[in-house]
Amino acid sequence: MSYQLSVANLSAYWKILGRLTAGLLIFGLNFSVHAQKLQTYCNPLNLDYTYMVYNAHDDISYRSGADPAVVEFRGEYYMFVTRSMGYWHSTDLTNWDFITPEKWYFQGSNAPAAHNYKDSVLYVTGDPSGSMSILYTDNPKKGDWKAVPAILNDLQDPDLFIDDDGQAYIFWGSSNKFPIRAKTLDRHKRFRPSEKIYELFNLDPDKHGWERFGENHQDTVLGGYIEGPWLTKHGNKYYMQYAAPGTEFNVYGDGVYVSDHPLGPYRYAPNNPVAYKPGGFANGAGHGSTVVGAGNQYWHFGSMAVSVNVGWERRICMFPTYFDQEGLMYTDTRFGDYPHYASGTSKQGEFTGWMLLSYQKPVTVSSTAGGQNAQHMVDESIKTFWLAAANDDRQWAQIDLLKPATVHAIQINYHDYLSDMYGRIPGLKHQYLIEGSLDGKHWNVIVDKRNNEQDVPNEYVSLNEPARIRYVRYKNVHVPTPHLAISGLRIFGKGEGKAPKRVKGFQVERHPDKRDATLSWDRQKEAHGYNILWGTAPDKLYNAWMVYDNNTLDMKSLTADQTYYFAIEAFNENGVSERIQVQEVK
Repeated sequence: MSYQLSVANLSAYWKILGRLTAGLLIFGLNFSVHAQKLQTYCNPLNLDYTYMVYNAHDDISYRSGADPAVVEFRGEYYMFVTRSMGYWHSTDLTNWDFITPEKWYFQGSNAPAAHNYKDSVLYVTGDPSGSMSILYTDNPKKGDWKAVPAILNDLQDPDLFIDDDGQAYIFWGSSNKFPIRAKTLDRHKRFRPSEKIYELFNLDPDKHGWERFGENHQDTVLGGYIEGPWLTKHGNKYYMQYAAPGTEFNVYGDGVYVSDHPLGPYRYAPNNPVAYKPGGFANGAGHGSTVVGAGNQYWHFGSMAVSVNVGWERRICMFPTYFDQEGLMYTDTRFGDYPHYASGTSKQGEFTGWMLLSYQKPVTVSSTAGGQNAQHMVDESIKTFWLAAANDDRQWAQIDLLKPATVHAIQINYHDYLSDMYGRIPGLKHQYLIEGSLDGKHWNVIVDKRNNEQDVPNEYVSLNEPARIRYVRYKNVHVPTPHLAISGLRIFGKGEGKAPKRVKGFQVERHPDKRDATLSWDRQKEAHGYNILWGTAPDKLYNAWMVYDNNTLDMKSLTADQTYYFAIEAFNENGVSERIQVQEVK
């Protein structure tokens, strides 16, 4: 009897131990998964953008960030942005803190240039007047900038570059007439510029369709602008990046010419433009800079258009950048305003696979004003917005995803409507609460920023734990602006249905004007949109154009004498279809 009891007790003991072990294993697994959660980011970048003073005399108030010059200095990163009254600092290219330097341009720098010389000195220049000294410091966190005793005249959109041999150059260009130009600088004589001006290259819109002016390159009367040179040295080649055709357009992008010497001769890259994002929620990728991040991964920063209050209303974006075996430089802008894995992670630069769950879903709100209705928050246009009747803590917006889905991240893009704010304003903050529900009755908090003290105009939050929900509710607590206006309440994750099928009926008709082509395909009921992919070889489909709720595209971005290869994929909240077989188009 005693023996049998002992066996029973032992059996019970092992069962309990097994359950405890299983629990510990599950806990350990959950802990491991949580510990390995990778940091992500989403364009447009969530910076505390400065309010501009360009149009203050007309009472036009708006934030803007454009023309980013991003450089690494002593293992950390600095971002200089037009008219920002200071600059940003980061240790990881993802989280940025604003620095108000001891000394700086009174009206902010304009299209600034920055260069790290052997980690000893950081150089910056970019006076709005066009006449400028080169500033330098060995302590950019303090910002005790000094100026070399020499003035460079008649420059706009400068780029300072010092080669490995110590020779310095200044490049510049912002014109619909003049080319990208250069002078040599003598570092040993106060950066004295050469008398000689070197003309490098200009736009050639008769050959390069993407350099034509206007939204979708539709303006055939005005010439495009060539702007913002930025020189990157890679593999003993010099990659001179430049922007075209105009910062306010969806097709603003960066091209590149390549040379064996900083002063040329330069060769046009056949896969241009190399940074180009004409479709989706936020458009544009031009007038940027390229920097090397963790793991020798390159990143290209650029300007995105908002252009609602005024054409110069912009935001900053970043895209992973690569050089292929043939030395072609390119950026990855596919799903370019969806979440991607951040710099320094094991998957840095990759698309997370989190789809947009909120596209065209039903929205209910606490109030509406000025005819700016709630559906504007889910139409995937940064130019439209919901305007609430007040900016207090009684305002809310609720999205019905129609079906349960797993939510991974949320982006809130606030809009400036009659903000009446100018310059760098301290103490701005956004406070809110986001709740989720499966049935619309029982709610759980998934993001709590009620006590947030940060200014987050393009807020992006990746949830610590994914939430399976159907309803998402934003509850306003405080915004720093006189009005509550939101251009995009974007919910990212994975739906539980099927991804679209492979697209059928895809055709590309290249016009007699070889810069232009009309693309068409069979519409899919279950698809929200499509990615057009094209490039100069079947394995070099480096460019992407996102199209929502349509089955045609007039593309005016092509080079006249270039053979292209095209493919297409469909997507919805559940995933992405297989791509069609690549098509050659001569």
